[in-house]
Amino acid sequence: MPSKAYLMIATGLVALCAATAAHAAGPTCPDGSIKLGAISTITGPADFSEVPKAAKATYDALNAAGGVNGCKIDYEIADDKADPQVAAQAARDLIDNKGIVAMSGGASLLECAVNAPTYKRAKIDSVDGLGVDPVCFNSPNIAPVNVGPFTLTTAMGLYATNTLHAKNFCAMFIIIGGTQEAYKAALGRWERLTGQNMKLVDLTVPIAGDYTPFIIKARDAGCDAVVSNAIEPGVVAWVKTADAQKITRINWLFLSPGYTVQVAKTLADTKQSIYVGTEWEPYTEQNSPANKDWIAAMKASNRPLTAFSQGGYLAAMATLDVIKTIDGPVTRESMNKALATMKPYVNPIAGSPYVFGTGPRHAPMQATKVMKLEHGAWTVETPNWMLVPEK
Repeated sequence: MPSKAYLMIATGLVALCAATAAHAAGPTCPDGSIKLGAISTITGPADFSEVPKAAKATYDALNAAGGVNGCKIDYEIADDKADPQVAAQAARDLIDNKGIVAMSGGASLLECAVNAPTYKRAKIDSVDGLGVDPVCFNSPNIAPVNVGPFTLTTAMGLYATNTLHAKNFCAMFIIIGGTQEAYKAALGRWERLTGQNMKLVDLTVPIAGDYTPFIIKARDAGCDAVVSNAIEPGVVAWVKTADAQKITRINWLFLSPGYTVQVAKTLADTKQSIYVGTEWEPYTEQNSPANKDWIAAMKASNRPLTAFSQGGYLAAMATLDVIKTIDGPVTRESMNKALATMKPYVNPIAGSPYVFGTGPRHAPMQATKVMKLEHGAWTVETPNWMLVPEK
């Protein structure tokens, strides 16, 4: 039997989805349900399963209270195993065999790059819970609810120069797949916005190994702020190497993969200045009013309070906000039209309104909050959202 908290969350979701019922027919489901799908990397080199699982928890809560205007959400998650062939087959199965009307809440290392052409041919749209590769932000049929590593790179550069007053901004990146041009474009955007030039750009950093040569290179180049896209273990290794080299007067800036409780605890004794950018309202700020509804939804379904679950929850909520505007059968065609014409969806855990729209590419989320590592815990450096300017 669903818990009282679970039913309260579900009731709130039903109220959200029935908001237009008083003056319109609202969404209907001749087949008995609204079919949605997600393709995520669950097994393999990464586990993003918490993103679609959080989306499923949100849909399950809605179903427990009667669905959207009486329509239940039939949500299926496929594991691409970080294998392009598996990802392609999963898309064909969901689209051709399962008859989904949209993708929602996916998170994958490679799925966007593999399936973007398929989505375009099949005329189906995807509200990604976590966009990772560049194609996620450069497709007419995909619009992630996260800021993404490339916009976040620009944002952290702006924080370095505008707030930390860095004079010699440097970048040291790990390049995987086709990300090199996207990172170059992100740094170029920073240069256009600031009128400054990068002091040093190194795109040869390995995923793992000895970071000493790179730390020394940054020091000798006179970098006073360095942005890196290292993931959790790499962040720890990077900072420990800087400590071993007795580096001072360099601000180290990392993207959202570095924002974890484990990184903070492991580096509790460091003297380095460490900053990270967030995709959404900082998940460690559990007393934040902005996180209240997300926390209630995750606790009601026994899901962990992580940044990944924020992405899944937000993708589901945005998808539901679009579904509620449809009058009549919810089909692939009506979902596409509703996403193309949707009003911006505002949720307090995100610093930008989410909108899909009709453009050839989509990167709607352009705001971050910056966290600083202080004695084993993350503290909020920017209480207000930091928005990356359009130009």
